[in-house]
Amino acid sequence: MKDFAKSRRGFLKTTGAMAGGFLLCPRGILAQTKEPIQYSEPAVSPSESAAADYTLHIETSPVEIAPKRIISITTYNGQFPGPLLRFKEGQQVTVDVFNDTDTPEQLHWHGQKIPTDVDGAAEEGTPFIPAHGKRRIVFTPRPAGLRFYHTHNRAGANLAAGQYSGQVGPVYIEPKQEPGRYDREVFLVLKEFEPTFSRGGDMAMDFLSPPTRVKSLEQAGESAMKASIAKGMPHGYEVGYGSFTINGRMLGHGEPIRVKQGERVLFHILNGSATEIRSLTLPGHSFQVVALDGNPVPNPAQVPVLWLGTAERISAIVEMNHPGVWIIGDLADDDRRHGMGSVVEYAGRGGQPKWIAPAPFHWDYARFAKVGATAPSPDETIEMIFAKDNAAEEGFNRWTINGVAFPMSNEMIPASFHLKEGKRYRIRMRNASDDIHPIHLHRHSFELTSLAGKPTAGILKDVVMLGGYQEAEVDFIADNPGLTLFHCHQQLHMDYGFMTLFDYAA
Repeated sequence: MKDFAKSRRGFLKTTGAMAGGFLLCPRGILAQTKEPIQYSEPAVSPSESAAADYTLHIETSPVEIAPKRIISITTYNGQFPGPLLRFKEGQQVTVDVFNDTDTPEQLHWHGQKIPTDVDGAAEEGTPFIPAHGKRRIVFTPRPAGLRFYHTHNRAGANLAAGQYSGQVGPVYIEPKQEPGRYDREVFLVLKEFEPTFSRGGDMAMDFLSPPTRVKSLEQAGESAMKASIAKGMPHGYEVGYGSFTINGRMLGHGEPIRVKQGERVLFHILNGSATEIRSLTLPGHSFQVVALDGNPVPNPAQVPVLWLGTAERISAIVEMNHPGVWIIGDLADDDRRHGMGSVVEYAGRGGQPKWIAPAPFHWDYARFAKVGATAPSPDETIEMIFAKDNAAEEGFNRWTINGVAFPMSNEMIPASFHLKEGKRYRIRMRNASDDIHPIHLHRHSFELTSLAGKPTAGILKDVVMLGGYQEAEVDFIADNPGLTLFHCHQQLHMDYGFMTLFDYAA
C-alpha cells in the first residue's frame, strides 16, 4: 500500500497552557489559555482602543514533541496546538491577530457562518494579516459546537507553509444545550510533522462504506493514469511524515489522559493534518458519536473506531468502564509507533500501556442519519466531476473541477457558480480519481443526502470524505451571501487546482 518508508497516512488542565498536554474541562468550566489569551465579555462596540477578548500571535517557535526532539514550526502563541478558544453562540467576539512572521497570513475560522471579510480566505477577498502587522477581527460565532482555526495560506512546494506548519487550534462554541450527559471534556488535535516529498503511494480507503464505485469514473481515471505513465511521466508527488502527534506530543512522551472508572468523558477530536486521513480507537471501549463537525447527529451511535478526513471533527462520549492503562491511537501500526497515539490511565492503575487492535470496522456516515427520513428536493442541482492530471504541474498532480484547475496565483478570480439567496442547492460530486477527497464548503453547513448512491438525510457537516471513484450528494441553503470557497481540504490538492468559488446573484 505504500512505496515509501515514512507513512503517508499519515491541553492541558484548565489551569495550564503547556503544549503537549490535554485540555481537560469539567462540564460548564471555561478553559483558560496561555496569557495574554483570556476569556472576557466582549465590548459592545469594539474599537482598536478597546481590549480584545482574545489575542493570537503567529510566530515561529520551537516545539518539543518528545524529549530532545524539537521542531521549529509556525504556531499560534508559541504552542501547538494553538490555544483552545471558547465562544458563546451569538455573542460577538473581538480577536487581535499579530503576525510576527515575514509572510502575510490568513486565519480561517473553519466551520463558522460568518462574512467573507473575516472568514480568512484570500480567494473570497479576506484581507491578509500583513507581515509584522496586526488585524483586529470582529464576528459573531455560530453555529455551536466544535470548530477550529487555521492558516489558509497556500503552501505549494513549501513544506514549512500552510497547514504543514503548526497553525491549527480548536474552537468550541458553547451551545444552548449540551449534546448528552458527560462529566468532562477532553480536546485532542491529531497532527503530523517533519513532512517530506515522495512519489506515489496509495491511500487506504477500504474503511469507507458503502464501498460502491462508479465503473465509468474508474475507467476514466485509470485510463488517464495509464496514458500518463505510458508517456514516461512519474507518479505525482505525495507527502510523508517523520513524526506523528496528539496535542503536539508523540506517543509515550506526553502526560496521560487520567480518568476514573464510571466517568463519561466527552472527547472532541480534530484532524488537524495537512494531508492525512486519521483513525482512532481506544481498546476495550466504544465511542458514542454525538456530533460530526460540531453539529449534533440525529442518531447518536456507538462505534469501536473513529475515522476523520482532513479537517473533520468528531465529538464522542466514552464511558470509562474498562480499568487499566491503554493506548488510544491510530489503527496504522507504523503511524502509531511513530507517535500517533496517547495513553489513557485509570486512577489507581499502572504498568505499561496496552494496545489491542479492534476487529475490522467500516465507517459509514449514514449510521448517524435520521432513520427513515428523506431530504427535501433541491431548487437546483450543481454537477461536479473531480479529476487528476498526473504530475502535470512540475511533478505535482494538477486537480480539476469540471475540467478547470483553480489558478495558483493569489489574485481573485470570478466565481464559477452563481447562487440565489434562500434557494436550496444540491451538489452532485463525482470523483474520477482513486484518492479520497475531504471536501469542504466555507461559511455554510451542508446536509449529506446521498453517499455512494445510497440516500441519507439529517447529517449536517462542513467536510465530507468522498471515496475514490465514488459519488456523493450534499445540500446547502444559500443563506450567507458573498463569495464562498469550495475545495478539497488536502493541502496538496487545494494548492494545485482543487478549488472553485460560488457567489450570490442579485
